[in-house]
Amino acid sequence: MIRCLKLLSLALVLCVTASAQSLNGAGASFPNPIYQKWFLDYSASHNGVRINYQSVGSGAGIRQVIAGTVDFGATDGPMNDKQLTQCKQKILHIPTVLGAVVPAYNIPGVSAQLNFTPDVLVGIYIGKITDWSDKKIAAANPNVRLPKMPILVVHRSDGSGTTYIFTDYLSKVSKDWGDKVGTGTSVRWPVGLGGKGNEGVAGTVSQLEGSIGYVELIYAVQNNIPYGAVQNKSGNFVKASMESTTAAAAAAAAKMPADYRVSITNPDGADAYPIASFTWLLIPQQSKDATKGKVLQEFLKWMVTEGQTKTASLHYAPLPPNIVKKLEATIATVR
Repeated sequence: MIRCLKLLSLALVLCVTASAQSLNGAGASFPNPIYQKWFLDYSASHNGVRINYQSVGSGAGIRQVIAGTVDFGATDGPMNDKQLTQCKQKILHIPTVLGAVVPAYNIPGVSAQLNFTPDVLVGIYIGKITDWSDKKIAAANPNVRLPKMPILVVHRSDGSGTTYIFTDYLSKVSKDWGDKVGTGTSVRWPVGLGGKGNEGVAGTVSQLEGSIGYVELIYAVQNNIPYGAVQNKSGNFVKASMESTTAAAAAAAAKMPADYRVSITNPDGADAYPIASFTWLLIPQQSKDATKGKVLQEFLKWMVTEGQTKTASLHYAPLPPNIVKKLEATIATVR
């Protein structure tokens, strides 16, 4: 009897071990806060499933997807056609949430929210506006007393989807930027010092007086860093929020391409925040391990339904319903 019980216990252990699944992913830091919450919550409600995610930047995430060293990747700047052809399996871009990139700053004695025009943001990052007392900054902020103080520019040092979003915006609003610097996850910055990840940029801005850096909204909020409103295509100064980010996606939602690779920076709309983006999980349509493919598919189904109800607490905007409907059909093809 005892021997039978021992054998039964061993069989149960082997069964549980066999059914346990661990998935490994890597990539964008932009959505890392919501991803960590999703993966933790999903694992807690799905016994035996563990999802590990490393916030290493979109560039590193794409490289690991191409190399096949992770079960999935993540990026804020979609893979280009050349990168997709380098992958051993067909890679799907699955939009997860919408987020906003904000200009965060640390200016002693200035507690008011600043307004930034496209011309000012380009001027600062291209190196033509170098002092906080510059007349162009003052013109957009007539009621703010700005100090005569050098501007310390902070940018990403790693390959970054947040950089892709920010430079995509700058390229759309400035031909000068587009010609001299361009759009990319990594660019040759005219000025400034680098920080690794959204975490690194936020930390540097927090520590250096006179600094400005671009970060995903939640990093500014969590670190209590002031961030400005940005003038949109309609001429309105709009602060990043769930509502203004959703407004930025409204036009794109109706014109979403079949592969979901789309840019929504500098959109139309009076209430739209101009530096917003979808962020994507990079999912092999056919996983090397069929069991892992099934786990990925089940997680994605949960993510576009129950997972979307968890976005607001971390200052991300949920996916528009019509995109969720399209995604459900795409997710059904994951194996």
